[in-house]
Amino acid sequence: MHPFEDIQKIFNAAVAAVHPQQLIRETVSADQQGISFDGDTFPLTPHNRVVVIGAGKAAAAMGQALENILLPHWPFSGVVVTKYEHALPLQQLELLEAAHPVPDENSVLATQKILAAVRDLQAGDLVILLLSGGASALLADVPEGCTLQDVQQLFQLLLHSGANIEEMNTVRKHLSAVKGGQLAKRIYPATLCTLVISDVPGDKLEVIGSGPGVPDPSTFAQTMHILEHYQLTAKVPVPVLTHFRKGLAGEVPETPKPGDPVFKQVHNYLNGTNRVALDAAAKQATALGYEVILSGDVIAGEAKVAGEKLANTALEYDKKVPVCLLQGGETTVTIKGNGTGGRNQELVLAIVKTLQDKGYKGDHLTFLSAGTDGTDGPTNAAGAIADAYTLQQAALLKLDTAAFLDNNDAWNFFNQVDRLFITGATQTNVMDIQIVLLT
Repeated sequence: MHPFEDIQKIFNAAVAAVHPQQLIRETVSADQQGISFDGDTFPLTPHNRVVVIGAGKAAAAMGQALENILLPHWPFSGVVVTKYEHALPLQQLELLEAAHPVPDENSVLATQKILAAVRDLQAGDLVILLLSGGASALLADVPEGCTLQDVQQLFQLLLHSGANIEEMNTVRKHLSAVKGGQLAKRIYPATLCTLVISDVPGDKLEVIGSGPGVPDPSTFAQTMHILEHYQLTAKVPVPVLTHFRKGLAGEVPETPKPGDPVFKQVHNYLNGTNRVALDAAAKQATALGYEVILSGDVIAGEAKVAGEKLANTALEYDKKVPVCLLQGGETTVTIKGNGTGGRNQELVLAIVKTLQDKGYKGDHLTFLSAGTDGTDGPTNAAGAIADAYTLQQAALLKLDTAAFLDNNDAWNFFNQVDRLFITGATQTNVMDIQIVLLT
């Protein structure tokens, strides 16, 4: 057994299983009669327009895979936007890059171009929306009376608050004229087929990318409740708060709800999920000689708490080895310090602290938590690894793990002990994966 190498192979197998090239090829086909998604065929004539739009960290790779399928059969046009440094060469589609997790001017420009691409559509026309995690920032607009700086400040406040992705996207949807089903409203009466790679717990379509193409059950009242719950009301820019209060008073329209006729021609195809990635990880771990225990629980909540729990689960394990424990999901971080890191690095740092507190030297235990998109917070790492070497180096360098944790400074800790996990952009995004190897 080579746990340090094995744990990386297991992660890489998980990511490969949810790469857009694989997923799009399994879902989409085309011929002279029309285009099919998961066996559902949409007939087309030369008079029908085909428009491809997309937003998310996987949008460029999804666009590239779709082009390969459509180009021999149907003319199409369109625009996709992805995160900086996630671009890939496209033959037909216009590709823009923008900021994530806080939108910038290019996010607004890309959204304007996407809206222009779906203008004046007719019944019988077909729009294909390529949606993946990151779309909430990349597909962004500014409501009347607000500035981009106001919107950016709100996004930043939400990211630091400890709010989960569903709560954050509820707020974001009510600050937009494209999120929360409003893009579908612009596309109607054309047919909208959305290919979805999920980055949210429960794979809720109304949460993924803030649900631009599906009905939105959330309300302005819930938005205000979330801001109050996280004590953000006094911190939110006044124009943004005014916008929300106008929505509460009925002066700004609500997002379209379930049952709205604009969704009559909407079809959603969820093909990339955290579970697909975990199943591939389990298959790879088995091939490497490990027994596999795949948790049915989605990891969530504060990263520090989740890390401590995962460490204790591993320490208490007393059955057959070698074994691979697998879990997936997405934690949150309430930022109180001024360090550098991300939720995966913070989770693994909490594991290190727990092992140290219990006097454990790390022999026979290897942990990895990483984002399947290849990024973790505003850093160059996907996550971090904890093993015996991590603990040895921390002791040798006399690093105060608790102080790094309190300062939300996991990146600098793992950089010093040489246990950052760096993959680069993976072109997909199905939340995070936690792998524990016991040997």
